[in-house]
Amino acid sequence: MAENTDIIHEARNNVAFITLNRPEKRNALNDLVISGLREAMVAAEADDQVRVVVLRGAGKDFCAGADLAQLEKSAEASVLENLEGASRMADLFLTLRGLKKPVIAAVHGRALAGGAGLASACDLVIASRSAQFCYTEVKIGFVPAIVMSIARRNLGEKRAFEMLATGKTFTAEEAAEIGFINRVCDDDSFEAEVEKYASEISQLSASALMLTKRLLYQIDSMSFEQAIRAGVDLNIIARQTPDCQNSVRKFLSKG
Repeated sequence: MAENTDIIHEARNNVAFITLNRPEKRNALNDLVISGLREAMVAAEADDQVRVVVLRGAGKDFCAGADLAQLEKSAEASVLENLEGASRMADLFLTLRGLKKPVIAAVHGRALAGGAGLASACDLVIASRSAQFCYTEVKIGFVPAIVMSIARRNLGEKRAFEMLATGKTFTAEEAAEIGFINRVCDDDSFEAEVEKYASEISQLSASALMLTKRLLYQIDSMSFEQAIRAGVDLNIIARQTPDCQNSVRKFLSKG
């Protein structure tokens, strides 16, 4: 099988860096990119040396959404063909959500349409000060349907509607203010800040991060009481992990 050069996957210092590598197309998404990205995420999950994953884009932009050729193809495709394509994108988002390891989106330049959705599907988002976020689908009479559930979980109802339905462009500072991203860094130091941020997270307990991520996303579909009960169960599991037991012993020995 030929190597997928549209995706670069490298690991160092316990961090997997997965790069969208279509700078001439603003890292636009097509079937090959989506499948390659999902494969890279699965590979990072299987690598015991990797504790954190960073998703980024090559060139000037993070991701401009769907490739124009892909849009043209979808306009001429049958219902079943479009179902297959949409399901491929959905599977990517579900893979990101299901990964045991935290995934950080490092966004510079523009994150548009599916690119904004891709960033929001990650567990954490760090952006350069010049970054921009926009769900552009409405401008071509389309609906940001697959990414809507993610945006709604990231934002309050009014903010989610504004972002999804108006096609307004949000600066990095605005995105941080409404809780769509975690932090903003100066452009000049962006890459260094991303690596520092990932390194800090990679030093945390892998089991604690995995269990926190699992419970946080599970409670989306639970009632308040169910979520509290699920927390009780996970509390018990967490206490049995080597990381927790070793840390408690270390803490008690200082007393």
